[in-house]
Amino acid sequence: MDIEDRLDILADAAKYDVSCSSSGSSRPNRPGGLGNAHYSGICHSWTADGRCISLLKILMTNSCIYDCEYCVNRRSNDTPRAMLTPDEIVLLTIEFYRRNYIEGLFLSSGIVKSPDYTTELLIRTAKLLREREHFNGYIHMKGIPGTDPKLLNELGRYVDRVSVNIELPSEKSLHLLAPQKTKQAIMAPMKFFRDSIRENKEERKKFKRAPSFVPAGQTTQLIVGASGESDRQILLLTQGLYRKASLKRVYYSAYVPIMKGKNLPAVKAPPLMRENRLYQADWLLRFYHFDAEEILSPEEPDFDEELDPKCCWALRHRELFPVEVNRAPYEMILRVPGIGVRSALRIMRLRHYGTLNFEDLKNIGVVMKRARYFVTINGKYSAPGSLDGIDLRNALISGKAAEEVRQMSLFGGQA
Repeated sequence: MDIEDRLDILADAAKYDVSCSSSGSSRPNRPGGLGNAHYSGICHSWTADGRCISLLKILMTNSCIYDCEYCVNRRSNDTPRAMLTPDEIVLLTIEFYRRNYIEGLFLSSGIVKSPDYTTELLIRTAKLLREREHFNGYIHMKGIPGTDPKLLNELGRYVDRVSVNIELPSEKSLHLLAPQKTKQAIMAPMKFFRDSIRENKEERKKFKRAPSFVPAGQTTQLIVGASGESDRQILLLTQGLYRKASLKRVYYSAYVPIMKGKNLPAVKAPPLMRENRLYQADWLLRFYHFDAEEILSPEEPDFDEELDPKCCWALRHRELFPVEVNRAPYEMILRVPGIGVRSALRIMRLRHYGTLNFEDLKNIGVVMKRARYFVTINGKYSAPGSLDGIDLRNALISGKAAEEVRQMSLFGGQA
């Protein structure tokens, strides 16, 4: 099998790992054009400052010693197998980079022989890129559970970001669907990277020329819908990972029912709306100062598919509204449906120069279809009726009918 055929197989096998965002684009280059979003392994990710970068996203191999029921690359699945050597991956990365197709590499892998053996191959790939090819582009690789900490430490010296995928939300689900994996084995490398990143930051404060260690931090992935956990259980786990493991991102992947297994749910389509609601709630945790216990309760452990989590929280706390935009503190402004982080900051800044009106809120970027039910300006309320006198849930749903339900954006000012 030639390298192009293997690349197609391994790029396709990598598409289920969403801990590196992908555009799914297959837009070809044209004469006189610059760049190429070729379908075989080119994906798009975003930096902390909002820049979009193109990455070569592939598996080193889709062969695996594990037999996880939900995984397309599981040992018992009858699928074409392929593998690229470290030298071949380096060749592809450099050639794609020289042609301006990519700016970096996202490399994951099935587990071949053992976690240590697989990690040694990942290290060799990263080392060849950094030391032989002097490649200074972005590199994101996997931290494989069960790997010796010495190897994880060496890997961290060469990569910008690592991801240790937790995959399933509970130890019970791991035992049921991935019996060769344990929570302890998954958390061990995650904690190792957390501690090592912290130590490296302290070292670099004292010695500016000290080598960096995983400077872009670590991420993880959770599969949504392959097991029976509630949204609340997943969100509490997410909050714990952010607080205890200092993760940069938790990615959610709706379970794709392409595999058959006695313990897998019988679903016809991926739960994409549930995935979307988790991303919205994740945003509330990271940027809106919400606690997971506030967003979902034991009595209501799952998301409303018709309304985003922030609207649902506001409906449960009508006693806190309406908020007076010209006087309320930032923390409360931030909790108004329709007001995002950027919009809230603009409101606080402009209040220093004068009194805001409803037209000002529109110009700032506030989504008035939602916000008007929860704010007053100089004591005036612009929505019809009152918070107690209208069917607010239906009003919010009908107000959103004209727009697609989409992820909240820190940069777009919607919430």
